Amino acid sequence: VVSPHFPFTPIKPNIFIIERASLEIAKIGKTYQLLNSDEHSNFLKENGLNPPDYRPDIAHQVMQLVKNPVPSFPNNALYVKTEKGVLFEVKPHVRIPRTFKRFAGIMLQLLQKLSITAVGKREKLLRVIRNPVTQYLPIDCRKIGFSHSSEKLVDIQDYVNGVNNDTNLVYVVGAMTHGNIDKDYVEDYLSISYYPLSAAYCISMITNAVERKWKIL
Repeated sequence: VVSPHFPFTPIKPNIFIIERASLEIAKIGKTYQLLNSDEHSNFLKENGLNPPDYRPDIAHQVMQLVKNPVPSFPNNALYVKTEKGVLFEVKPHVRIPRTFKRFAGIMLQLLQKLSITAVGKREKLLRVIRNPVTQYLPIDCRKIGFSHSSEKLVDIQDYVNGVNNDTNLVYVVGAMTHGNIDKDYVEDYLSISYYPLSAAYCISMITNAVERKWKIL
């Protein structure tokens, strides 16, 4: 039985690439930790680093929105690239921890061991993969980046509605505190608001637009 609220047209996988994620580990005292501005401000300053740049909570928020949506998006594909250039894949059915402490623990394990394996199984839920990210994308996909500085201001709902249902869209969003994503593989840069948006709010607008296009209520 098909739910009356579920679209009859098959939904293409939603592919998200999170660029410039602040996910960096360092040895502090006797243990390795995921650096963040709240807990490690003194350590960062002592090493000539700018504490406000170390915001793994931004990546946490964005990854939660992509991977913990309504059940309509079980096939979301997610790739994350850190400021240091480490690229990792999050499997479609993985749910991101809701608490930052648990998230930080998983990221620490991933960046040290290069993969996270399901308990009692050999399946890798998260794994570090080789660059470039483009080798993992569908051949016919359209790669779009989001930047407030783009001169191409669009209504994201109109944009998503206007894309052919057979087209794979790849959404590229930055998870840094300031600056822009500047990647050669991005085919088009869009601005979706007159105002600067947080990465999380940008992702929310995208997923909401996709839900409305497919009439997921």
